[in-house]
Amino acid sequence: MKETLTEKILKGHLLEGEYEKGKEVGIRIDQTITQDATGTMAYLQFEKLGVERVKTELSVSYIDHNMLQQDFKNPDDHQYLQGIAAKYGIVLSKAGNGICHQVHLERFAKPGKTQVGSDSHTPTAGGIGAIAIGVGGLDAALCMAGKPFFVKVPAVVNVELSGSLSRGVAAKDVILEVLRRIGVKGGVGKVLEYTGSGVSTLSVPERATITNMGAETGATTSIFPSDDITRSFLKAMDREDDWKEISADDGAVYDETIKIDLAEVVPLAALPHSPGKVATVESLAGMKVNQVAIGSCTNSSFKDLMTAAAIIKGKAVNPDTSLMVSPGSRTILKEMAKRGAVADLVCAGARMLECACGPCIGQGGAPISNGVSVRTFNRNFEGRSGTKSAQAYLTSVETAIATAISGKMTDPRMLDDIPEISDPDHFDVDDALIVYPPEDGSNIEIVRGPNIAPLPQSKPLPQSLSGEVLLKVGDDITTDDIMPAGKYLPLRSNVPEYSKHVFEPIDETFAEHAQARQGGFILGGENYGQGSSREHAALCPMYLGVKAIITKSFARIHLANLVNFGILPLTLADSSDYDEIEKGDELELNVSELNEPLVLINKTKGKQYAVLHPLSDHDIAILKAGGKLAFSSDS
Repeated sequence: MKETLTEKILKGHLLEGEYEKGKEVGIRIDQTITQDATGTMAYLQFEKLGVERVKTELSVSYIDHNMLQQDFKNPDDHQYLQGIAAKYGIVLSKAGNGICHQVHLERFAKPGKTQVGSDSHTPTAGGIGAIAIGVGGLDAALCMAGKPFFVKVPAVVNVELSGSLSRGVAAKDVILEVLRRIGVKGGVGKVLEYTGSGVSTLSVPERATITNMGAETGATTSIFPSDDITRSFLKAMDREDDWKEISADDGAVYDETIKIDLAEVVPLAALPHSPGKVATVESLAGMKVNQVAIGSCTNSSFKDLMTAAAIIKGKAVNPDTSLMVSPGSRTILKEMAKRGAVADLVCAGARMLECACGPCIGQGGAPISNGVSVRTFNRNFEGRSGTKSAQAYLTSVETAIATAISGKMTDPRMLDDIPEISDPDHFDVDDALIVYPPEDGSNIEIVRGPNIAPLPQSKPLPQSLSGEVLLKVGDDITTDDIMPAGKYLPLRSNVPEYSKHVFEPIDETFAEHAQARQGGFILGGENYGQGSSREHAALCPMYLGVKAIITKSFARIHLANLVNFGILPLTLADSSDYDEIEKGDELELNVSELNEPLVLINKTKGKQYAVLHPLSDHDIAILKAGGKLAFSSDS
């Protein structure tokens, strides 16, 4: 039978279940990654599993998010992470080494392998031909302990590329075109698999830009074949032995097909406040821009930053605009410095930031009040930049640097010269901040700072649930809405403190009210929980006593995190019932048997509603046990 690339890799890693679309299977995971914003909690959970050493082929702990060490909290977490890595056989990428997805692509990701990461942009490694899936930290911990990763067999979408990109058009515009077509929900339950003659015109970092931001469609992951382009990239990184050729069979059958002629793609921008709200740069031309930020795991590669430096060389940033640049890794920074690109950017008026996520996750670089920021990032949710009133637009590097020069949104095709930048034949690799674990870490002492709080435990699912609707929210609620990041990132290892900020961007009184009412229900619209993989968006509501989330639909990773921490996810059988249920309504639900449909009783209104659950038998067992950690400890 002819197979897609996705099918080849998933079937080759199948451990439990039958490979049938929509059915849940358990797959073997070869590699895991964590980052420090999610990693501390993931490793606190890993320690509870009682495993002496990670059981994956490779696990890497990256420090790239919580970099503003304003007090002891972040440094203490970093010390904890370093001790954990040494004790349990995990590679550590220290602060300053670079952004996890960019560094992993350069140093560790391999074609044909499976990878999970406690970060939603883990699919970046799909650019090298890996099945890489973003998950919550607990799922990553379980994979490190050698447990299968459970996922519903996805539909596979053939994104068929033809032609080649025109002058001034970039890979970022390709994924924005995909988002323009299918939106932020169009990839749910699917893998976007790229094929066609146009694939060979894209470098591995360009492919990785596309797979990285495929996460914004809700897709399980995205993947490109591994070919001679992949081999050249790995050879340049001194990793040619990691290469293998792997692609879909000729005649493989796909569930859907999206055709994109690269020659017809134009410069695009995602408008505030959604990656799926896409317009042409041409239609926005002339809009005054206060800030430009270049970098993030989406666009911080050698080609990206060398292109920016080459375009602005000998010119200057507009006096009314600020420009920030974040290299993706020390290797990239080193290569830029050797070629004079850092000097070109600095002389033009750019601010060079650390090799880290930085402004992308609200760690510095906030725009002015009501400011317009053009960013080469992957998300522009309201308030994510650190300034709630700011308007953030997502574009390619070419558009961003042209805009920085003019001070207005500028179509890069208007530039006189856009140099063609290619990766070098050989990178001067810099692994100085990568620490490999000792052969035996049994004598390593783990140091825990005072901000690292004990791990809270969820409770087994009771026979019935009752309580009030604590909050009613609309469509496309993000994990940033539920658990704001930015200045609160240092609290990630302290759930009691972090929980004080649940839903703060929407209702500053939520946490206090939820505790006073001893928990209750949350009512949401479509695509509830989109965005980051941060499991705290389930863990902290669980800590406050939230018993169930009732929505029209869920985003994939958040749905899994709710199950992991014992919160019952439900969907309305009739979405029009959403309009009738209000904040403050008292609800009651018998869950002694999770047969569908369940009957949700609104005691306040004297009404009943049919509700469904998107749970497998495995999920139900986890909920009944009181979450995945309790379930895994018992099994």
